Parts: sequence; structure tokens; C-alpha cells
Amino acid sequence: MAYTYEYPRPSVTVDCVVFGLDDSADLRILLIERADDPFAGHWALPGGFVDMGEDLDLAAKRELEEETGIKDIFIEQLYTFGAPNRDPRGRVISVAYYALVNLSEHPIKAASDARQAKWFKISELPPLAFDHNKVLEMALERLRAKVLYKPIGFELLPEKFTLTDLQNLYETILGQQLNRRNFRSKILKMGLLEQQERQQNVPHRPAYLYKFNKEKYQRLSERLGEFIFEIRFQPRETED
Repeated sequence: MAYTYEYPRPSVTVDCVVFGLDDSADLRILLIERADDPFAGHWALPGGFVDMGEDLDLAAKRELEEETGIKDIFIEQLYTFGAPNRDPRGRVISVAYYALVNLSEHPIKAASDARQAKWFKISELPPLAFDHNKVLEMALERLRAKVLYKPIGFELLPEKFTLTDLQNLYETILGQQLNRRNFRSKILKMGLLEQQERQQNVPHRPAYLYKFNKEKYQRLSERLGEFIFEIRFQPRETED
């Protein structure tokens, strides 16, 4: 016979903060329009209730796929949100996750209790349901801290990219411009990138394309963080 505690048992949900980078180097966030109350018609992070006996990570991946169609991605646990009045349905604790994806590789399709799924620019977000603005704010802070100690280009950039694409990625996430000459010089000296062919059919001087060396990419993760931390504070007077 199962033992029953005398204390109330709160519900548990999962919420997913999925970041993506579009072709114009704008950082975007994936949201769903809720079909049901509470907050029907409002935008929110993908997520839902954890089933009894269900693993938290599996619940997050299940809800993300059910509501947006996105699957087979790596998600990382972010934080647990448990303010007593965060959900009008009662005492609900949410375990938040976050992920980085390339938009072109993960088409979205709303399903389950989501009317639609859509990518929004970070700078143009609608009002969010529940306390999802706080969840998103913490995820963005975590992402900005992460680029200081771990490379993230694999998740957001296409297989081949220019040095400008890579610099734009870090500038977009950090929210500040980096010195172009120092950025290129230091990252190339690391041997992290493999030069490929030049761009084709572009209205400007074609730049070289690059690929990440996967083995060095992982091995130099910590060093790349030191590199980014150093160049992000370079004086703008040295810019060419």
C-alpha cells in the first residue's frame, strides 16, 4: 500500500526557452500562442505539466515537440521557478530549460494546446503569460554568461560561415560591438576554424567561408571563453 503524506502536493511543469539566430543575425525566441485558459490567446514559452512517473528532461522534450514540432535537440536545465502565486491554477512549480538551435534546421509547427508557434525577435517580444518574462530574462543572462566560457557556434551557425557571421553572433548575444581586428586575429590564431572556399554570388567582395574543427572546438571551449572576455572590452578607438 502506497504511503500518503498529509502535506499538499504542488503540480510540476516544464517550460522551454529556445533561442535561435536568423539570417540577419537577430537573436530570436520561440513562443506559442495558448489555446486554453488561463491566458488563452496570450503568448508563452512552450511547456506543460509533467506526467506522473515521467522524467523531467523527457517531459520538457515531449512538451516542446507537441507544441512546436521541434525535436532531437539538446536542452539544458536552467532554473526552478516556484513563487506561490505564479500560476492562477494553483501551486505550480516550473522547471525551466533552455536550448540553442539554428532556425533553418528546425521548422516549427504548432500542435497540442498551442494555436500557433512563432519566432520573435528578442527586441520585439509581446507580453508573456505567467512569469515567463522572468524565465526568459534569466535564460538570456545565462546565455550571455555562457559565451564567456563555452563556444556556441555549432548550435546557431550553419556548417559554413564567414568571420563576420561569427562576430555578429557574439555581438548579438552580448549586446555590444567587438573590435573587428582583434576578434579575427585572435580567433584565427587558435586554430579553431578551418578555411573553406570563398562565397559565391554575393554583391560584395566574396569572403572566405570557415568550418569549426569539431575536436578542437570542444577542447578549446574554456580558452575561447577567455578570448571572448578579453576582446569584448577592447577600446573602440583601435577599430579600423
